[in-house]
Amino acid sequence: MTEQKIRQRLKSIRCFVLDMDGTIYLGDRLFPFTKGFLKKAETVGKKVIFFTNNSSRSGTDYVEKLSRMGIRVAPERMLTSGQVTAAYLRREYPGKGVFVQGTPALRRELEEQGVPLEEEHPQVVVLGFDTTLEYDRLRKTCDLVRAGLPYLGANPDLNCPVEGGWMPDCGSIARLIEGSTGRSPLFVGKPAGETLRFLLERTGCREEELAVVGDRLYTDIALTQGTAALSILVMTGETTPEMLRHSEIQPTITAASLEEIGTYL
Repeated sequence: MTEQKIRQRLKSIRCFVLDMDGTIYLGDRLFPFTKGFLKKAETVGKKVIFFTNNSSRSGTDYVEKLSRMGIRVAPERMLTSGQVTAAYLRREYPGKGVFVQGTPALRRELEEQGVPLEEEHPQVVVLGFDTTLEYDRLRKTCDLVRAGLPYLGANPDLNCPVEGGWMPDCGSIARLIEGSTGRSPLFVGKPAGETLRFLLERTGCREEELAVVGDRLYTDIALTQGTAALSILVMTGETTPEMLRHSEIQPTITAASLEEIGTYL
């Protein structure tokens, strides 16, 4: 796509949905161009929403993290795969007790979103990016999944980018559980349609007015496939040029970073 066509396409965008890890920062290091992009987007009248697939922390945790980095964001503009999971549970399993294989932050976020948690006699199992993973709880999760309970995953990411490398993410834990039980979860975070539905409801935008920006092909970019939403891949995180060349999932626009996107606004 030529620069002229990119500029023309971005004119119709009302809201940018920005991924977090690998897009606006890496670990605890804010990219030097992030604040400049946010200011440029505000100047030209574009709304910005933050969305992370990382289900190990709550929206409140991320608001606080951004604040420490010098970015003030209203809670309603900080969305997570945990919130998407809660919305799905409220709609599909209203009032059902949920067993969570996840961090205290995820359990707290689900409760705050109106999801009843249940340890002894749950009716649904939810798997998140559990950085507090304990063997006894993992074994109980496998028992519940093996028994046939509805089984949801907050996000399918295999790894979480951090400074100096990667951490095994929710998708990797799901593969461990699948090896034991033979079942994989229904993932509701990016790239599931449930997430796009959630974003459209929260932003009030039509598909063609939404631009999803991220560094990961199989989550961020795949979210918009087969829709009118715009996808923008930034090369500041997981995806390498070689990975992009060989992928069936292709972005509408590829940019070196948020800084390049800002030059088109």
